[in-house]
This record gives sequence, structure tokens and C-alpha cells, in this order.
Amino acid sequence: MNVKSVITVQGLSKAYTIWASPAARLHGPLLGQVGQWPFLPKAMRQTCQRLSHESFRNFYALRDMSFEIQRGESVGIIGLNGSGKSTLLQMIAGTLHPSEGSVQTTGRVAALLELGSGFNPEFTGRENVILNATILGLPPKEIEARFDRIADFAEIGDFIDQPVKTYSSGMVVRLAFAVLTQVEPDILIIDEALAVGDFLFQQKCYDCLREFQRQGCTFLFVSHSMGTVLNLCSRALLLEQGYLSFDGPAKEAVNLYEVNALKNRFKNAASIQVLKVATEPSVPLVSAGSEFTDKSGDAVVSDVPQQNRPTQSEVGGIVTDAIELKFVRILDRNGTEKEWLVSEETVRLSLGILSNRDLRDPHVGFKVRDLLGRTVFETSTLCMKRTIGPLAKDEKLVVEFVFDLPLTQGDYSISVGVAEGRVGAADYEEALLYLHGTAQFHVLRNDSSIIWSGVFNLKPSVSFQRFQQPK
Repeated sequence: MNVKSVITVQGLSKAYTIWASPAARLHGPLLGQVGQWPFLPKAMRQTCQRLSHESFRNFYALRDMSFEIQRGESVGIIGLNGSGKSTLLQMIAGTLHPSEGSVQTTGRVAALLELGSGFNPEFTGRENVILNATILGLPPKEIEARFDRIADFAEIGDFIDQPVKTYSSGMVVRLAFAVLTQVEPDILIIDEALAVGDFLFQQKCYDCLREFQRQGCTFLFVSHSMGTVLNLCSRALLLEQGYLSFDGPAKEAVNLYEVNALKNRFKNAASIQVLKVATEPSVPLVSAGSEFTDKSGDAVVSDVPQQNRPTQSEVGGIVTDAIELKFVRILDRNGTEKEWLVSEETVRLSLGILSNRDLRDPHVGFKVRDLLGRTVFETSTLCMKRTIGPLAKDEKLVVEFVFDLPLTQGDYSISVGVAEGRVGAADYEEALLYLHGTAQFHVLRNDSSIIWSGVFNLKPSVSFQRFQQPK
């Protein structure tokens, strides 16, 4: 175990026995015992053992998982339902024993794993606070000294002296999280439990989590909200069917999670290649000096600068043989390519696409993401109710989106998607291409605008009315 590691997981597996039938649960172990009797003929012992083994199978919720987490890290654990996230957290918290491998933790571990876990429904809220705080290692005097702060944080009023079985799900979470705020854990584990709280309480909890992070607490967080994972975590573990399929930056893990979740929705799933490492895309890139032409033969785009070609794809993209992304160009209102843009100015995003097959109903879209990978804006020709029309094999297409850029100053990137066939108002039959980080740009503050803060400028107006006081 690394001296800086507070969690070390080595070869971790968890298997559950699945019996073939209720009767097999009874006769399976019995046949296994009979198969070990030495005075029986060898053939009979082997038959008993075979029948015993056929009466059950092992289902692995986790298999051969290894990783280390350093002190002060904030790590998201993500994956589709049934991937093993909750099982992993339970073993790290010590409430579930592994079938194989080991988990080592250093320091006080506090966990909020599932709704009401650790609470006795017959006890009052006050009694459950004392019980949970004692289990987490607080001495009685400390519990007494901190009880008022716990009750104030939970905001459940006189219900603190009522049995927990009378609480709503939100009240249970409030009380459970309030206890965690006062135990000063070295490792804090939360499994989706905050999803049931109301909006204002969730904000309060997230502020508290960020304070824990600033104090050097190690934080493990399971959520299906990728925006929350990107906000709170710098690293993420992606689980797939019990295996650890990716361990790295949270943005890349979220990219993979999203495309894995989407892939099987499309009828061309078998032809989709998911980019699992940062690499040059398999789609060919435009070469210096090449050009697109319109039907008259006149050049539309030529000599695409190197910096505006998609020379690299981030983890979590989708490519197929159907489409080639030739260029991504960001231009100002004068048509000049730019990497530095002024907030609120008009921008043109120009995309060059080559079709390698006949397309009946193609659609093109783009997404703007911030430095952490959070989506700032996303749309497509389908969502804009625009139709490109059929695209023939080897036909070239230039799509331009024109929009204002009312964003706060900072770094942003462009993701590009191409799909075939519409399904409903905003979905597709086939995913042909989806690449992150195809272009980057920096937004500068607009000195001629109002002074504002936030994500984007609402451009508010204001008016005044004065009324004289009656005499």
C-alpha cells in the first residue's frame, strides 16, 4: 500500500450464489456433502458432486478490481445500472465482505450508502443520531456538544424526537447527512442518496462537500448525474458489468459512460467504434491545401489551417466508416478564423463533412463544453427543424451554424456529431460520428457590456418608477 494511499483495492471480487430452484438450495449442499463421503463408490461420489455443482451458479457483481485512491482525492464511481457501483462502495465501507481480494482503508470512514441505512425505524431521530455518531467514533461528550449543530443542519424541527418510521425519505437523508457533517471523516462515501433531497438542501449538502474537499477529506461519490460528477470529482472510475473498464480524468470517464449508454440505442451499434484512448481518429483528416467545392466547381473552403483540423479525438468519441470529419473552423463576424473570441460577439462554426455512403436523412449537430467537460449548449439541424436532404456517396457537405456567444470568459471546446434518420423530435436511427474536442477557443470579457458574473449573459433591461408619498 502506497504511503499516501488511504484506499487500496487489490484483486477485489464479489460473487453471489444463484440457485437453479428453491429445491436446489436444499439438495445442492446436501449432494455436495454426500459427494465427500469416502466409503461411497468413486462413480457415485463424482455424480453427487456434479449434481451439486449443477444446482447453482456464481454471479460476479465485481470481478478482479484493483486501484488506489490518494488522500484528498475526489473520485466519482459511475456506470450503468447493475455495473457493481453500490457493491464496491459497500465493501470499501466495510458493510460487505469480498469473495476474493482485499480492501484496505486508512482513517475514519463515513458512508451514506442507501436511504435509511444504519437507522433504526423504531428509534427517534435523536436516538438515531446518538447511535450513528457513536458507531462513527464520536465519544458521548462530543455527540452532546455537536447535537444542536446536527439538528440545525437537518432542519426537521420537532420531528427530531419522533420515530424515524414516521419520516419522509427527504427527512431521513437530511438527518443522515447532518450526522456526517459533524464526524469529520477522513473518507466520505455517498451513494446517490442525495438525489431524494429537495433542491435547496442539495445545494447545502454540496457546499458542505466542497468544504470537506478543501479540508483534505477523501471523497467517493456514486451518481447518475454526470454534471454533478464533473463538478465534484477530478477522477472517476467507470464500471461495466462488474469490471473496472476505465480509471482516469472525470471528463474522459463521463465521455465513455455517455457513449456506452447511447451506443446500444442505435440500429448500427455493431459498426460503431468507441474511442477508449485519446488518439488520432480513424476517420481520415483533410490534408494541407485540399479544398471543398460546390456544384459549380468553385472552391468553398481551401487551405484549412492546421490548428483548426480535428487532429485528435478525446476519449469517449464515436467513429464509423460512413462519415469523415474534414475540418472544424471557428470564425468571427468578419469570417476570420479565431481561437480567441469576445463574449457576446457573433460567431460562425463551419464543419466540413465527407460522406462515404448514401445517406437518406443526415443530421449534423454541435455541442459547446467548458473546461471540465460540462455541456454549455447543444443542438442539431434536427432540433433546429432544418432538413439537409439526401447526401450521396463521396458528396461533400459544409454546415455552418451562426450564433451569438454570451458566455463568461474562459476556455471551451466543440464536440461534433453526425447522425442518420430521425426518430421523434430529437433522436436518431444511427450514430455516424461523435467527436469531442474537435476545436478549442477562449472567450474574453466584453468591455463594452454590462458587468456580470455567472455562465452566460441574460442581457437584462431595467426600468424605474417613482411614487411620491401622499401628504
